[in-house]
Amino acid sequence: METSIDSRIVATIVPEAERLAFLPRHFERQMMAFEQRLFTQMSLLSADYLGGYWDFYDLSNGGCYLAPSAPATYHIRVAGNFFEGNLSADAAGITATLFALNALSFRFPRLERFAERFYQLRDFACEHAERRLILAAID
Repeated sequence: METSIDSRIVATIVPEAERLAFLPRHFERQMMAFEQRLFTQMSLLSADYLGGYWDFYDLSNGGCYLAPSAPATYHIRVAGNFFEGNLSADAAGITATLFALNALSFRFPRLERFAERFYQLRDFACEHAERRLILAAID
């Protein structure tokens, strides 16, 4: 008997009633450091980003990410690797979250959660429709 298991990672938007528990669940006491780094990172990546409401996503592999909820495209520039391109709000959020997680993994080297969340999200990004752009941006 052959069994087919879909191993794709699934992103699920966090319902409004569960949003307050999201950041503490994933980042514990460093939740404010994560949130501040994420919003700063998005501002650095895109002049198009002017703030706003973000959607929270849980991943089926235990990871997470945030993305601007506005159905917009963001022009992303990464000076460190000369990447420049247009990403959907979802892909831009994934990219900004990956940058924030990476930065915080170095800021808090004894806390494995940031590196763990980075690799969980990177695995999801590798399956994303805009994976080439996301991976080029974080390279």
